[in-house]
Amino acid sequence: MEFTINQIAQMLGGEVKGNGGDKINMLAKIQDAKTGQIAFLANPKYEHYIYSTQASAIIVGKDFQAKKGIDSTLIIVEDPYLSFTKLLEEYHKLINFQKTGIEQPSFMGENCIVGDNIYRGAFSYIGNHVKIGDNVKIYPHAFVGDNVVIGHNVILYSNVKLYADTKIGVNCVIHSGTVIGSDGFGFAPQHDGTYKTIPQMGNVVIEDNVTIGANTVIDCATLYGDSTIIRQGVKLDNLIQIAHNVEIGKNTVIAAQTGISGSTKVGENCVLAGQVGIAGHLEIANNTSFGGQTGVSKSIKEEGQRLFGNIAMDIKEYFRSYAIFKKLPDLNYRLRELEKKVFNISSHVEEEEESN
Repeated sequence: MEFTINQIAQMLGGEVKGNGGDKINMLAKIQDAKTGQIAFLANPKYEHYIYSTQASAIIVGKDFQAKKGIDSTLIIVEDPYLSFTKLLEEYHKLINFQKTGIEQPSFMGENCIVGDNIYRGAFSYIGNHVKIGDNVKIYPHAFVGDNVVIGHNVILYSNVKLYADTKIGVNCVIHSGTVIGSDGFGFAPQHDGTYKTIPQMGNVVIEDNVTIGANTVIDCATLYGDSTIIRQGVKLDNLIQIAHNVEIGKNTVIAAQTGISGSTKVGENCVLAGQVGIAGHLEIANNTSFGGQTGVSKSIKEEGQRLFGNIAMDIKEYFRSYAIFKKLPDLNYRLRELEKKVFNISSHVEEEEESN
């Protein structure tokens, strides 16, 4: 796929300085780019590459001032990093949405409604009463259960499993190995020490513009009519566990190996770093950030907090406490030495008193 520099500039709302008719067929880093490729310059540390790169075009900011001659054509924009990201997104769409048609063997059940420009890979399975929007791409070995609803422009990569009644919004990407709608971890203890399985009857709702990484699991809600909900714009990394009846607020970002226990509600625009663990039945306020391996055992009511530590606490208090914690062996030694001196002084005083 090729585009002229003029076409790319129009897409980005940029101004061309140079030969806008040259063709671009690939994106690249400024230090590695070749003829026919486009790069960007956002970090001043990389400015020296702009004078030697072989890139046919470079995206630069309006404040860029060249110190010497540049052979490449420039596309001048407000924010070069954001513009290059947009270009990557468009390129990604072109690559991943070009597949169409039905590969065999594949299966589709009864009473399904399917949109236009669909791709169904070999060995994919679609159950009964499924609704699939336009431009959906279902890769090989994906499973779509009964009564599932999938919006427009959705990609299900290989081995994605959507249990019955799952609802997926538009413009979502779900990566390989992810399971959505599996049973929540519900077991009732019995008098004899065994556990009785509690049937999980609800579903999962994924709203628009959500991305879910590989091998993530999102459990269905417990009761019929209830949902585990992932709100619009949420970005989930690989290897995340989201339990039954959890709700993740819009535009929240969650990194790998995080686990969120049942019935917890995470607010909007939150950031959860890797291996965060959140207990069940809690509420996390909007704009809350948790550092890696933070353990959350109580609700966070105040918005905008940055928390860190095995037991979550204010990040500044944590680092002050950690500074003391590192010194504990030395402090312990000094305390013992001080105790010895105090003990010796006390012994001398007692001896003098007795002698008098």
